Amino acid sequence: MVSVPILYVVLAVAALATAAVVAAPLRRATPKLFAAVVLVVPVLAFALYRIVGTPAALDPALAAASAQADAPTMEEAIAELEAALRRDPAQPEGWRLLARAYAAQGERAKSRDAFMRALEQIPDDPELLIETAQARAQAAPGNQFDDEALAQLRRALALDPGNQRALWFIGVVQRQRGDDRAAVETWETLLPALDADTAAALRTQIDQAREAAGMPPLAPAEVASVSADDGAAPGAGLRVRVSLDPEFAARVRLRGDATVFVIARAAGGPPMPVAVERHALQSLPLEVVLDDGDSPMPTAKLSSLREVEVLARISATGSANRSEGDLESAPVRLALPADGPVDLVIGAQAP
Repeated sequence: MVSVPILYVVLAVAALATAAVVAAPLRRATPKLFAAVVLVVPVLAFALYRIVGTPAALDPALAAASAQADAPTMEEAIAELEAALRRDPAQPEGWRLLARAYAAQGERAKSRDAFMRALEQIPDDPELLIETAQARAQAAPGNQFDDEALAQLRRALALDPGNQRALWFIGVVQRQRGDDRAAVETWETLLPALDADTAAALRTQIDQAREAAGMPPLAPAEVASVSADDGAAPGAGLRVRVSLDPEFAARVRLRGDATVFVIARAAGGPPMPVAVERHALQSLPLEVVLDDGDSPMPTAKLSSLREVEVLARISATGSANRSEGDLESAPVRLALPADGPVDLVIGAQAP
């Protein structure tokens, strides 16, 4: 049996060789950059593997024992990534990963700042611009998009014309600022590209904006013309409906500032989520769509899984990790893509 230290050495040599091949075009033109890539890429890859991988699985003797041990918590993974970025902050993907992890923990200001660090290094990434703008709004009072966030959204749209998330958020900004007519125009350009369920939800928002602007609701003929793709297959997201059991809600007093987490994780895998959304307790009952945009880890996407476990948790501490006193729904295991919405009831008695 190959020992773990020897195996790590082999992996390190292989990573260095791969990085050298990938960076070969830089060797003559910019030798310093070539050297940096060869050294930094394997280090970052190893750090990320330590966080999201399972090194013990490489050793059959350790695999059985590790199956009985608790998986690393989100806090431990974040601490390790923070340490890696303190040693080498010039890693935009590391900052993006850390920002998403902070967001999953409800650390909105930290998430915003980490996204900004990533954006300083890759300022022309449309998706990063959108994520940064969203993080700025989530960290602001009332979830308000400021001027810098709006500029980031417009920059993303300039780099990627027709980007649906950028258009959606720009419409949100216009609504926040009282420019309802502009929001209507922005959102109506989105409708032809959306699946039936998403288009129906957006039309509700459009009609509210039209009413605020003194405009008539979107007529059926207009709906047909701007949403010709209503018969399309549902998107890759996972629809989840969360509610409180009525009898449970009647006999238990819940803290008004408690947080509801809607979580999807790999079925039979580690407890870290592949998608998570955070909502206020007052939002219940609620319906959400979990997708790759809700992933705290870019290396672990909801769309990459064939089977997931979905649950909802009420947390008094505001942490996505389970704590004493938290309330959970019964987890639901299902194959992807799902045929319909998943219903989660918190406080329901087990049958």
